[in-house]
Amino acid sequence: MDLDVFVSAHRAEWDRLDALLSRHRRLTGAEADELVALYQRTATHLSLIQSSAPDPQLTGRLSQLVARARSAVTGTRRASWRDVTRFLTHGFPAAVYRSRHWWIPTALISTAVAVLLGWWIGTHPEVQSSIAAPDELRDLTRPGGQYEAYYSSHPAASFAAQVWTNNAQAAAMCLVLGIFLCLPVVWILFQNMLNVGIGLGLMSSAGRLDTFLGLILPHGLLELTAVFVAAGTGLRLGWTVIDPGPRSRRTALAEEGRAALGMAIGLALVLFVSGAIEGFVTPSGLPTWARITIGVVAELAFLAYVYVLGGRAARAGETGDLEPVERSAAVPTAG
Repeated sequence: MDLDVFVSAHRAEWDRLDALLSRHRRLTGAEADELVALYQRTATHLSLIQSSAPDPQLTGRLSQLVARARSAVTGTRRASWRDVTRFLTHGFPAAVYRSRHWWIPTALISTAVAVLLGWWIGTHPEVQSSIAAPDELRDLTRPGGQYEAYYSSHPAASFAAQVWTNNAQAAAMCLVLGIFLCLPVVWILFQNMLNVGIGLGLMSSAGRLDTFLGLILPHGLLELTAVFVAAGTGLRLGWTVIDPGPRSRRTALAEEGRAALGMAIGLALVLFVSGAIEGFVTPSGLPTWARITIGVVAELAFLAYVYVLGGRAARAGETGDLEPVERSAAVPTAG
């Protein structure tokens, strides 16, 4: 494409669009229609220049012009309770549902790693001795020892808040760091599974596996599911960098990144629930079966939320991204 010829042919349209946007009075109906038409044409011009003859100065000018025109055409929009409701009933569950092919394998593999680590630690005394001295291990795993006391070491409310903060940070790191080719996510997952495996191995070697399960299952089912969802989404985002599919890498990352940001907010709410269970239910005097039942019910409720509401929304075309009117203007890219 001859850039000079292209600019000469369309400069008048850009100047006219700029003039309409600079008007301080209300536009007439004809002028408003003209503004919309010029906005659409200028967006197409910008796409052609970016793909065929990129020029930084011209691209910058047209990008600014298109952004101003889009703002004038769509107007400003404030968030409302409708947006919150839509996010909770459509956007978030649909995003989790769409990522299931990533987080379900992540959950299965991670759980297998934790179990293998627990078996290895529990059946090899030399590994246990490398973790702590024998007296320390006995104090850790004995009835009423440090492992059990951990869940009641602070007031329930402050403990729940601390747990929620730590887990939300871990989930957010998985979502954000996934863009670095997945490697940080794998490391964060391994650290989490190592902690679970150590507790599993030490408590089982002390003959207290039932106590371990009674302490970790009430909150751990929902908590670990949220971490697996975050990790799976982070891995998906990282894979988008490697293979964006039919979309351009920039467009794919923008779409998946916005969906991941929304998932971070949704998962923070899920982790708030698991943190409340860990703070108030896990250390409570309820029978073990009752505490585990609460954890199982919370987990099943979340899965039903994802597969029923999320599946329905995903099949209707929901992706967890912003609504079309809220996204940046996008036009087909010239070949």
